[in-house]
Amino acid sequence: MTAKDRLRDIQYRLEYVLLRAVAGIFRTLPLNVATGFSAYCWRRLAPRINPKRHRRALDNLAIAFPEKTDDERNEIALAHWENLGRVMVETMRIDRFLAEPERIEIVSQNIFSRYKDKLGPAVGVSLHMGNWELAILPFTWAGANPAAVYRSVTNPYVDRYLREQRKDLYPDGLFGRGNVGDHGDDQRTARAIMDFVRRGGRLGLVCDLYDRTGMPIPFFGRDAKTQAIGAMIARRVGARIWLSRCKRIGKESRFEIELKELRVPRTASQGDDIRWTMEHMQKQFEIWIREAPEQWMWSNRRWS
Repeated sequence: MTAKDRLRDIQYRLEYVLLRAVAGIFRTLPLNVATGFSAYCWRRLAPRINPKRHRRALDNLAIAFPEKTDDERNEIALAHWENLGRVMVETMRIDRFLAEPERIEIVSQNIFSRYKDKLGPAVGVSLHMGNWELAILPFTWAGANPAAVYRSVTNPYVDRYLREQRKDLYPDGLFGRGNVGDHGDDQRTARAIMDFVRRGGRLGLVCDLYDRTGMPIPFFGRDAKTQAIGAMIARRVGARIWLSRCKRIGKESRFEIELKELRVPRTASQGDDIRWTMEHMQKQFEIWIREAPEQWMWSNRRWS
């Protein structure tokens, strides 16, 4: 190990110790107290600490809601930071939601009851809304043993901790995009998740981010390059696509999960089928975001 590598390792270990200390504090507090305090801090500090991302949130809101005033869009941006503050604490306490299922209601009970025992291979697709980490719970509660794709963290100690926190949500594991995790790069990850679903697995994806190699799909009236892997897998292996939204109720750690089946066409043109699927997926995401805009992650990159 070189001197540079040793310094980097020390930095990673210090970051990990700090994370565990913060997580330890938040885990000792009552859940509503911890999430409320975090939300208060994020709303006031995030725009100052990260003005670039706050500016991006406002720019994205201007694209999506040109009819709203600057003050209205700024209030949505601040509320979105508040939601992210709550999500941060909730992610550290995922076990709480698994132990207290009454905090979450599946509002699409007719769909859930009809398919939970006969899912077959499936791709669950969600968006960064409410607490998106929990959108996979219908698969988990159905005993479907889902896996998921997530963005690996560069710090290996933090990455291992975050994976450990999610293990009960995703009994079949996590496929990491990036340079950390069991599947090193995006190409290998794509092959691995394709094989996973082909063998009958149930996979969770979040598909509402800008992807420079993605397919241009209309979103709030403007093309946005969008990851197509979920639609591609479903089309190639004959899997179902389930769209899932985890919507926060009020400002507490209580949620409604809504499910919608997206039937993937299988015509002679695979490209047209994938595009149709992607367009309808993003249309549904847009409907959900319009219903609760303060719960979507506007500070993410969506349009180039």
